[in-house]
Amino acid sequence: MREGSEMRREVCFLIDGEGRILWSDASTSPVFLPDSRARWEAIWSRRAQLAEISHSHPVGPLAFSREDETTMEALVLALGTRPRFSVVAPDGMLVRDREGHETCLTEEPWWTQLLRLASGMTGDGVKPS
Repeated sequence: MREGSEMRREVCFLIDGEGRILWSDASTSPVFLPDSRARWEAIWSRRAQLAEISHSHPVGPLAFSREDETTMEALVLALGTRPRFSVVAPDGMLVRDREGHETCLTEEPWWTQLLRLASGMTGDGVKPS
């Protein structure tokens, strides 16, 4: 496996209400984060602390995909509550809040820099933190 900027891949972070990273995992693809039993178990076991589920789109777009939409629907049904969802792309961060409203953040949380780094988003086109 290549290091850093040469390896782009989707990464998922589970975040608590204080902005701490509770758990993370990554795919080997820049455009796909396959379902994972370990991720579902991590979400379920941390549901009392879970405030946000964020993942990267290291080659864009700054939007939720159709697969993201169906996964978010399944999570809301399973958890019985709606966490905040976000996607981090090279050119920004899109958030869907607990009420379902979407916003592009101008001030990103501290951990977005780590998510971009883990996703291989370095160099040109990456929004500075």
